[in-house]
Amino acid sequence: MAFVTLITACGTSKRSLTRVAAPTPKREFRGAWVQTVGQSRYRQMNSAAMRHYLTEMVRKFDEAGINAVIFQVRPEADAFYRSELEPWSRFLTGTQGMAPDDPDFDPLAFIIEECHKRGMELHAWLNPYRVKTHLDNELAPEHIYWKYPERFVQYGTQLFFDPGLPENRAFICEVVRDIVTRYDVDAIHMDDYFYPYPIAGQSFSDDESFERYAATQGFTPSQRGDWRRDNVNRLIKELKLTIASTKPWVRFGISPFGIYRNKRSDPDGSDTNGLQNYDDLYADIKLWVEKGWIDYNLPQLYWERGHAAADYTTLLHWWNEHNFKQPLYIGQNLQRSIDKNELEVKIRQTREMSFVHGNCYWYGYQVLDNFEGVADVMKDDLHKAPAL
Repeated sequence: MAFVTLITACGTSKRSLTRVAAPTPKREFRGAWVQTVGQSRYRQMNSAAMRHYLTEMVRKFDEAGINAVIFQVRPEADAFYRSELEPWSRFLTGTQGMAPDDPDFDPLAFIIEECHKRGMELHAWLNPYRVKTHLDNELAPEHIYWKYPERFVQYGTQLFFDPGLPENRAFICEVVRDIVTRYDVDAIHMDDYFYPYPIAGQSFSDDESFERYAATQGFTPSQRGDWRRDNVNRLIKELKLTIASTKPWVRFGISPFGIYRNKRSDPDGSDTNGLQNYDDLYADIKLWVEKGWIDYNLPQLYWERGHAAADYTTLLHWWNEHNFKQPLYIGQNLQRSIDKNELEVKIRQTREMSFVHGNCYWYGYQVLDNFEGVADVMKDDLHKAPAL
């Protein structure tokens, strides 16, 4: 398959698809991210309409050869499922804390059932620290923020749990334990949002927790970055133990930003020049893989081949060479790959890697909408043969 731009007689352009058969492996992770944060579609649906929508969503993914749906169930310390720990999400009903009109409807339980009917996996996607994507967003009266406002940090226009507080780690683990206990999820999934992406000229205000805990954790006043990484490491390790002690067959996966470290920061880093997991988000994904704290690693390689600062091929090879102990999947950006006519060659490249075991597509709604014919290409070419 290749995406070809054709110039029509009237001077406008549209895309046509030329398919080139490519061999497909018998075992391959083929995931799709379905984000709920920022989405208006769900709050416009009643429960009956959402049941129909989710049923069609899973059917369309199945027809496109997707075998794992990564569905965002906790976008802002809230819930797309029935919870006694956090309120219903505003992205579900329009108002945080407002339940669906049908008291028996639970979106997470429903989509799990639909996926399992078709032999597909459902990974419950949570954002660990984020509470507000914008400060104007209203929190429900029962939100944990109102009980413990001192445990949260405002940064830019957003609000976060302070990652340095043990009680926040314990609460996040409690949320995960609740999901794993009550729902038949195949995995718990977290993406790239740990400490927030840096904002020029602004500092993350964790002085109080740093002064309280850094020394007892073995860090000096000059080691705030190391202390922050340790906070995230502790969360990841505790989450792994939480899941394993509840249902040991449920996996724990992370989808980090695509650059671990640049070579200029670490001789073992990638030959890239961009934001870094380790230094900027305080996420030591390489350590988590080596320690076995996560069950799969899914770096987001959203750049094009030949990108000046972060070449896709360079990063693909780097991750393949530094991820031996756990399954490695690659996050693909459909929009950018289609715009650059690169989707087919990128998927073929991943299949040539010794330690890459599949791909996941951002964003999943473009598969559902058959954007530029991408669902047809998956069905007829990339995913023509089913994979386990």
